[in-house]
Amino acid sequence: MCRASGIAGSHQRRTVKMAAGLRKRGRAGPAVRAAGLCGQWLRRAWQERRLLLLEPRYTLLVAACLCLAEVGITFWVIHRVAYTEIDWKAYMAEVEGVINGTYDYTQLQGDTGPLVYPAGFVYIFMGLYYATDRGTDIRMAQHIFAVLYLATLLLVFLIYHQTCKVPPFVFFFMCCASYRVHSIFVLRLFNDPVAMALLFLSINLLLAQRWGWGCCCFSLAVSVKMNVLLFAPGLLFLLLMQFGLRGALPKLGICALLQDGGKYPVAAEGSFQKESSTPAPHTQSYPLNYGMIISTLFTSNFIGICFSRSLHYQFYVWYFHTLPYLLWATPARWLTHLLRLLVLGLIELSWNTYPSTSCSSVALHVCHAVILLQLWLGPQPFPKSIQHSKKVH
Repeated sequence: MCRASGIAGSHQRRTVKMAAGLRKRGRAGPAVRAAGLCGQWLRRAWQERRLLLLEPRYTLLVAACLCLAEVGITFWVIHRVAYTEIDWKAYMAEVEGVINGTYDYTQLQGDTGPLVYPAGFVYIFMGLYYATDRGTDIRMAQHIFAVLYLATLLLVFLIYHQTCKVPPFVFFFMCCASYRVHSIFVLRLFNDPVAMALLFLSINLLLAQRWGWGCCCFSLAVSVKMNVLLFAPGLLFLLLMQFGLRGALPKLGICALLQDGGKYPVAAEGSFQKESSTPAPHTQSYPLNYGMIISTLFTSNFIGICFSRSLHYQFYVWYFHTLPYLLWATPARWLTHLLRLLVLGLIELSWNTYPSTSCSSVALHVCHAVILLQLWLGPQPFPKSIQHSKKVH
């Protein structure tokens, strides 16, 4: 009797344990499945490791590894390489004048001269002024700019991931190999990186068909530094292609109103909502894919840089992150991988030569000419003739 009851109790305990185990496995099911899928993806990537650096579909994996590496590299640069004062004190003096109640631009100036940047610069660097103990905590400012650098990389990688045209091995040269770009971000604290981060955010919004918000961020980038206007001809062309003249006017109004301080109410209600590709009545549009949008914007900016009257060292970030796309997205047959890498290397060497020499300047212009020729001879993102169908209303 006792033996029978003991056997029954043992069986009951085993049943309870099995049920608890099943419930536990049921709760852990999604996590286990996610881990299994991740493991399968990593195993597949390892099996195709020879293609890992050549196939654009691995952009996000390579980007994740590079961003982790950049955390260590940027930390090392901040703590091992001496900070060099150039414009930071001037920036702080300029925004301090606004904080003290001076709103006349002719009266605002720093060590390097009068304030020449738009109001967006003032507001952003006013925030940095307070975050860095009135601009005296340089190490804090460096860490803020390090975060900005990593955020910029993420935005750039998202752009390249959506195009799937650039082999991932190129990103090693875009990240870890550029001393000058690291210097501009975390050793010089220029305002150029802030403007470019907003610009890349704008491009990501345009790719997501958030044209209103994209124009808003574009205008914010211009308000930090007006070099972003080099992208403006390309943006105008895209707006006209996407929406036609009447449909583009509200988006242009967003850009204008932000520069004007938002004093007037928007006549473009709903412009910030996600737009469809349907044009306004009596307008004609052309469907734009990722390659068309990015090629137009990057090419517009690059042409402007090529024909600039002068180039200062911080201007390198104006187009540094766009160079891989310009070289690899529309390839000419005569330009091999090795030649493209050589062009990137010579451009980096030219920007790292201080003070500049005749040889470094000539090398930079020759490389620019090669890229221009590549863009001219390579396949164009837009067809030569665009046939528009008339809409019947």
